[in-house]
Amino acid sequence: MELTNIGTVKELLNKNGFSFSKSLGQNFLINPAVCPKIAETGGCHKGAAAIEIGTGIGVLTKELALRCDKVVAVEIDERLKPILSETLSEFDNIEIVFADVLKTDMKKLIEGKLSGFGEIYVCANLPYYITSPVVMKLIEDRLPIKAVTVMVQKEAAERICAQMGTRECGAVTAAVNFYSTPKMLFRVNRGSFMPQPNVDSAVIRLDISTEPRYKVKDDELFFKIVRAAFSQRRKQMLNPLSQALGIGKSSLSEMFTECGIKTNARPEELKMEDLAALCDRISEK
Repeated sequence: MELTNIGTVKELLNKNGFSFSKSLGQNFLINPAVCPKIAETGGCHKGAAAIEIGTGIGVLTKELALRCDKVVAVEIDERLKPILSETLSEFDNIEIVFADVLKTDMKKLIEGKLSGFGEIYVCANLPYYITSPVVMKLIEDRLPIKAVTVMVQKEAAERICAQMGTRECGAVTAAVNFYSTPKMLFRVNRGSFMPQPNVDSAVIRLDISTEPRYKVKDDELFFKIVRAAFSQRRKQMLNPLSQALGIGKSSLSEMFTECGIKTNARPEELKMEDLAALCDRISEK
């Protein structure tokens, strides 16, 4: 069954009475070149396992199953059950878990379904509206995975892969850089989907570090600082940090100066080393 043929897809969906859900951000891939490329650049190979988030009708799931020994897919939409039972019927190395990934204990899922695999990769075509929460969950949960390769809205990809200290960076940029090495892989135009979204997409890969790339005395404090600082990313960060941390502005200004940070600095001006130094100084308070 050609799962990227528009006629085939429409017939399959009509037969099962399936309609796209805007609330779930469903856009199925119909470009035959994209999913094989995601699976290949995602690192999938024999002897390894893959986790997919969101199956659609199984286009990427199939490509992962062709390359990995086992695929566990987490899909929120149970209406896809009869469709997937048909499109993936030839594979015996795929297990689909119908659940909300943001409410799923991924460590427990891996321990229960993928124990014994030395290399586990995550690949997904993520709905735009949950890109940041899913990416943050995957890296902050410290899962035993090698890399996360996901297709997201182009603007989100640029934000995640931005250089710290530039106007494009944000809280998710800092989080991703703390735990992984991000890389932009390739772009995917909006015509590659059905229905067609109003924006283009891009595929990125996050190579997960076994240990955080930046050493700080208090990881939790570091992310509290990041979230507060970037809550008003175009404005000076002194005020929101003072409010979030309960530290007087005069005291915080002194800490900024000790760390070589301007007291009127905006978060987008800081590099990871600046944030790490500030975190350690504040932790000594």
